[in-house]
Amino acid sequence: MSLKVELKPGERLIVGSCVITNSDQRTRLTIDGKLPILREKDILKPDQANTPAKLIYLAVQLMYLEGSFQASRTEYFSLVNAMALTLPNCIPILDDINNEILTNNLYKALKASKKLVQFEKEQNAEPGNPGVPADGADDGRSA
Repeated sequence: MSLKVELKPGERLIVGSCVITNSDQRTRLTIDGKLPILREKDILKPDQANTPAKLIYLAVQLMYLEGSFQASRTEYFSLVNAMALTLPNCIPILDDINNEILTNNLYKALKASKKLVQFEKEQNAEPGNPGVPADGADDGRSA
């Protein structure tokens, strides 16, 4: 089955190891094949991975793009263990990510990782929660 993608002007898309950049008009593409595909809105650049959940997302993204769990295995497990210790109520989401990875559903693992990023953001927004700000920014207040 084909994947239909509509790109906005200037929007980027990763197909396999290639980055495709749209011109100045909307474009509709039909893609056949089994290469990994990521829209620009789902791409996390390394310099944007400034929280534990975003670092996990980045590790899973690399696995997905490489098509192999081995791509970021060591870093991934280290990050997951640290996150489970600091934010234990995220363990069900981590379990979902792990299950998708173990069944080689790396795209679904990436989607579950996106839920982890949102969960972390919500947890850090709660009053009285001393967690890392979801955007990694220092708000200027001292502890």
